[in-house]
Amino acid sequence: MSGKHESNEVPSRRMLLTGMAAGAIAVGSRAAFAQSGAQPKPMPPSTVTDPPRDFSPNGAPTTYFTDPDVLTIDPAFDGLIQANTSITRLWTGALWCEGPAWNAQGRFLIWSDIPNNRQMRWMEDDGHVSVFRSPSNYSNGNTFDFQGREISCEHLTRRVTRYELDGSATVLADNFEGKRLNSPNDVVPHPDGSVWFTDPPYGGQLYEGEPDAAGGPGNGSGRLNPRLGQPAGFTSPKRELPTNCYRVDPSGRVDVVVTEAQVPDPNGILFSPDYKRLYVISTGKGPGDTGPGGKGDIHVFDVGSDNKPSNQRLFSDCMVDGIKCGPDGMRCDVEGNLWVSSNAGRNVGYNGVTVWNPAGKLLGRIRTPEVVANVCFGGPKRNRLFMAGSQSLYAVYVGTQGASPG
Repeated sequence: MSGKHESNEVPSRRMLLTGMAAGAIAVGSRAAFAQSGAQPKPMPPSTVTDPPRDFSPNGAPTTYFTDPDVLTIDPAFDGLIQANTSITRLWTGALWCEGPAWNAQGRFLIWSDIPNNRQMRWMEDDGHVSVFRSPSNYSNGNTFDFQGREISCEHLTRRVTRYELDGSATVLADNFEGKRLNSPNDVVPHPDGSVWFTDPPYGGQLYEGEPDAAGGPGNGSGRLNPRLGQPAGFTSPKRELPTNCYRVDPSGRVDVVVTEAQVPDPNGILFSPDYKRLYVISTGKGPGDTGPGGKGDIHVFDVGSDNKPSNQRLFSDCMVDGIKCGPDGMRCDVEGNLWVSSNAGRNVGYNGVTVWNPAGKLLGRIRTPEVVANVCFGGPKRNRLFMAGSQSLYAVYVGTQGASPG
């Protein structure tokens, strides 16, 4: 038996009249468009699968062999995925999710909800979600270093902060050669004790931080008031620096490692598992940019013992099937494959994650119903990929492990 219930009820007169009225309205609307010469604006698709699926823990089962939204492009991807698992939406309710980072000792995930000026925490034992840090100074990227300390990039204060194990906080960098940073975006620790981070201008937006002081590149007219909503005595500097990548030495010295001329508007930053390669994502033009801005691609450098990136080359333009899968954040697995967030905008079905081998070949994709800004590996075995979607947190088990802490 199919389990379907066949109804023998005769439609009532009210039902028939209601249906006729609805049809008349639809016909009238089409006629009005025809008379005006205008065409109705097509609605964008609302889901990546048909029929629509419920990604929440309460949704119906969707996976019997392989999740339909985990797509193998190259056969090598089959060895990196877990066949009998599915993508799950763990939580929703943010304004813009970013910066997921896994705390291995505490077995919890943190991430930034930038416009809400807070960090959230998901507990692995029972799935409980709570506010972890508020206010967060509009933090963006987060990570945990080799000592288990949280490091956060803060838009509002234009700095990189480390939270010590005793509960205190240390400012690792807030300026370069006396000039204030723009808005640190993403950060990665190195085994030598240094910290590398990107500094684009995206925190100069009202929604994700605060604009420049009047007359600054991001507030040339001076009409925006950066003090609104901020504590008494708050002052906003003007943008002073190009969009560089920096290295904070264990001694506290800050050096430029990748210039704006090399990678404009740097965003995600990542080391290969052996720390001999540095990957940097170049995203789009930011507020106050005077140059062309980034092109939504990934660049790779060799890193020598002198900590100086060299031999720059394009790793990927992130074009898939003619669609720009705009990269933002990324993580490496232990084999050196890159798991990169994808922002394809209204090209539904291309948002989510793209996966590339070390040679820059596309291996597979993970489709989500929302734009993904950043990813990280976590779970007790570090074999679960967490994805920070627009308003939601997603996860899927994989057949490999993340390569680095955080």
